[in-house]
Amino acid sequence: MGIRGLMSFVEDHSNEFFTDLKLRDTKIVIDGYALFHRLSFNSNLELRYGGDYDSFADIVQKFFESLFACNICPYVVLDGGCDISDKKLTTLKDRAREKIQMAHSLSVGGSGYVCPLLIREVFIQVLIKLQVCFVQCFSEADRDIMTLANHWNCPVLSSDSDFCIFDLKTGFCPLNSFQWRNINTIKGTQNYIPAKCFSLDAFCHHFSNMNKALLPLFAVLCGNDHINLPIIETFLSKACLPLGATSSKGRRHHRILGLLNWLSHFANPTEALDNVLKYLPKKDQENVKELLCCSMEEYQQSQVKLQDFFQCGTYVCPDALNLGLPEWVLVALAKGQLSPFISDALVLRRTILHTQVENMQQPNAHRISQPIRQIIYGLLLNASPHLDKTSRNALPPQPLAFSEVERINKNIKTSIIDAVELAKDHSDLSKLTELSLRRRQMLLLETLKVKQTILEPIPASLKLPVAVSCYWLQHTETKTKLHHLQSLLLTMLVGPLTAIINSPGNVDPVPRQAQCLAAR
Repeated sequence: MGIRGLMSFVEDHSNEFFTDLKLRDTKIVIDGYALFHRLSFNSNLELRYGGDYDSFADIVQKFFESLFACNICPYVVLDGGCDISDKKLTTLKDRAREKIQMAHSLSVGGSGYVCPLLIREVFIQVLIKLQVCFVQCFSEADRDIMTLANHWNCPVLSSDSDFCIFDLKTGFCPLNSFQWRNINTIKGTQNYIPAKCFSLDAFCHHFSNMNKALLPLFAVLCGNDHINLPIIETFLSKACLPLGATSSKGRRHHRILGLLNWLSHFANPTEALDNVLKYLPKKDQENVKELLCCSMEEYQQSQVKLQDFFQCGTYVCPDALNLGLPEWVLVALAKGQLSPFISDALVLRRTILHTQVENMQQPNAHRISQPIRQIIYGLLLNASPHLDKTSRNALPPQPLAFSEVERINKNIKTSIIDAVELAKDHSDLSKLTELSLRRRQMLLLETLKVKQTILEPIPASLKLPVAVSCYWLQHTETKTKLHHLQSLLLTMLVGPLTAIINSPGNVDPVPRQAQCLAAR
């Protein structure tokens, strides 16, 4: 994430660029994506068998309890779907390929870091349980995080090196030096979390007091998630960048050091950009200038005012409003009730199916749910007339088609999937929530190909898991054995049984029977 090599570069100069903090009695804006990845990968969780979700939920809860103990008020901001411009598609595909390789390594007993598929949903469930304020942005969250933190004059917690570029009033605390497991006490009464805070002023001072406004140009020249122009290599090879002190970290750190020293000689971005363009062929200069300026805007303040959402429940995103999406969809996305998968399908008519640890010689696990996704795509078809122009850029001219980026063996492939045309009363997404509960339940059961009569004797809390299990038994490509079904049913019962066992003051024999069954 962010600028390649920058985080390790600034950490190599920790004494110069960071100050020590005793964090307490403050708001803090948290990069939710960075946090749940950090907690997942740095807590010795089992990543090979579909997700150690109970242990992960415990760790997330302990993290926020540490914040509460220090009177730190967290506001979690999650990334949404892909940017409407789709400019990160190449980066996303590269990451998808990397994840496939890591998932394969894990599947054969090697190392790697791949989040289980439901880790984000479990993270959100814990936030709701603990009543932690959170929002899911319509697209990428970085600018919204920066804007909110500056509005509240509080620090940002993340691991994304882009926050070394943003001009944050109160600074950026990297997750890897945020010692939430090591709460300290001042004078025996006031708890605090030891942390380090990146100082943009110290960073710029180190490079001849360079203008902060030059840093977005540095980011795009160095290469970030939004831009990676091969022609920039022409500039880098011709500019004879001054290296200053040598670096032991190789080519990336040399490039960072050279670019920063070179840029420090210019008064402002316009002067620096003009000098970059001098090294490029004239026929490319205008196009490159436009691309660089567009990418630099990603480091400017956002128009989204997240404080309005946290204080009043109002989420207003100009990009989303311009698309004319139904109000209930925008609200559900902001509250995390709909996943970014939905906004990607709505806006781009394209989704990326995330890889999990599995047998790479078999079809990916998403294949079994393709008929369900086709129904979802059918529901999204007529969301807004404004989406036609947006989505047509990403797809061939097929009115019912969506594209899915999925794993095929150990590579990725884009498949064209047809949406299912639905009955007339389901064709208007804006009125979907106006359908009766019974009609919506019928649509769900029709999608899962399960009859209502089968579910009648099932407790309400288990109806959906049982219906999904029926779907799985009908659609699985491999023959299901009895012990597979038994293990699945026992897993469903663990939660309810645990609740019975732990219920206070219950002395009848039922909890003992439940305990015996749970132990099996």
